[in-house]
Amino acid sequence: MYKHFLLPTDGSEPAEAAVDAALKLASETGARVLALNIQMPFVPPAFAEMPIAAPFTDAEYEKAVMQASERLLASVKVRAEALQVDCKTLTKLDTSVWETIIDVAEDEACDLIFMASHGRKGLAALLLGSETQKVLTHSGVPVLVHRRPQDAD
Repeated sequence: MYKHFLLPTDGSEPAEAAVDAALKLASETGARVLALNIQMPFVPPAFAEMPIAAPFTDAEYEKAVMQASERLLASVKVRAEALQVDCKTLTKLDTSVWETIIDVAEDEACDLIFMASHGRKGLAALLLGSETQKVLTHSGVPVLVHRRPQDAD
C-alpha cells in the first residue's frame, strides 16, 4: 500500500475535491501527505527591453504569490489534521507544473502522486494542455487521478 502521497493542488474545485479524497484515503491507510502548490514566477512581458512602469516589483510579486500559496496549503493542513493525517506542505516557483510535480515526487520519495483532472475536453484540452496527462505520461511514480463525478461523463 502507498504510504507517502504527493498532493499537488492549485485551489481549483477539482483540486479541492482531490484534496478531500486524498486525505480520506490517507486517513484510512495511514499514509502521510506532502501538499504541493506550484506558482508561476514573474515573467516580464516579451517587450521588456522597453522601459515600462510595472505595477509591482519581482519581489512584491513573489511575496504575494507565496502568501497566496501559504493560505491555500494552510487550508489543506487544517483538513489533514482534522483527519489525523501527517501533512507537510511545499511551495515551488516554476514555469513547468508537470515537471515540478514529478521532480518533487522523486526528490521527496513519494510513492503515489494523487492529483485532480480538471476534465477539459476538446479544444480547451488541446489549447490549455493537460498537466495531469503530462504527469501520467512521464512519471515513474504511480499516479492516481481523481475526477469529480460531474466531470466523468
